[in-house]
Amino acid sequence: MAAALVAFVTPASAAQPTPWAVGFQDAATVVMEHIQWFETFTLIIITAIVIFVLALMVYVCWRFSEKNNPTPSKTTHHAMLEVAWTVVPIIILVVIAVPSFRLLYEEAVVPPSDITIKATGYQWYWGYEYPDHGNFDILQIMLQDDERLERMEATGGGEEDFPRLLAVDNDLVVPINATVRLQVTAADVLHAFAMPAFGVKMDAVPGRLNETWFRAEREGIFYGQCSELCGTDHAFMPIAIRVVSQDQFDAWVEMAANDLGAANDMLAQMIRDDAGSTELAQN
Repeated sequence: MAAALVAFVTPASAAQPTPWAVGFQDAATVVMEHIQWFETFTLIIITAIVIFVLALMVYVCWRFSEKNNPTPSKTTHHAMLEVAWTVVPIIILVVIAVPSFRLLYEEAVVPPSDITIKATGYQWYWGYEYPDHGNFDILQIMLQDDERLERMEATGGGEEDFPRLLAVDNDLVVPINATVRLQVTAADVLHAFAMPAFGVKMDAVPGRLNETWFRAEREGIFYGQCSELCGTDHAFMPIAIRVVSQDQFDAWVEMAANDLGAANDMLAQMIRDDAGSTELAQN
């Protein structure tokens, strides 16, 4: 019940998959903002190339048709044209490569971290450890439909508060504007930790510890999923990260090491109090 209360006291989610979506989820980290910029940048280049090639094909079909050009050209080569179609693609690739390498470096190099979390993939749920805070651990398992209904009835929440195939029993809690070093591994088969709004996707490999990082800039709950085919229930292995204020996180993590249920209850109350204060201030 504690987890259900935490899930309901704030907006249903800050980022989650939506039906018929075409683009990315709203970015919650600087890295994801850069990924979105790079996607738009490359899309503009690709669109320009496609339009140019299509226009060139249409022109060639018209200009060199049998009607307009009854005597075929016997030209065997054109030095400047050959140089152009070699140099121009190289320039285009360099223009794409420079920001690409910069983005890859930004994703790969973990800056000095404020908190470390170890995520372990199991068939078919996630386990998390907080080594900087007593090394306590939590398990994160998808809510079944009957569990979702029970929690919606208990809290008065709706489908948007407990999204099907995404809502879990325990959220992974992290502070806002904190650099989180995420260590990812697996206990059985290959998994992959993916959080689209953060621009994070890391393979979870048994016997290997991979590292990535993120710094969330918005509070709320963010949903991801295992992104590596891992068996029968691969589709039922969601990830839920709740981003809270630093004060809320400090209070939660201190209590969660001893009593996770009580910590979730306290966090729920703190979020309710802050939401109420914000609403009063706006009115």
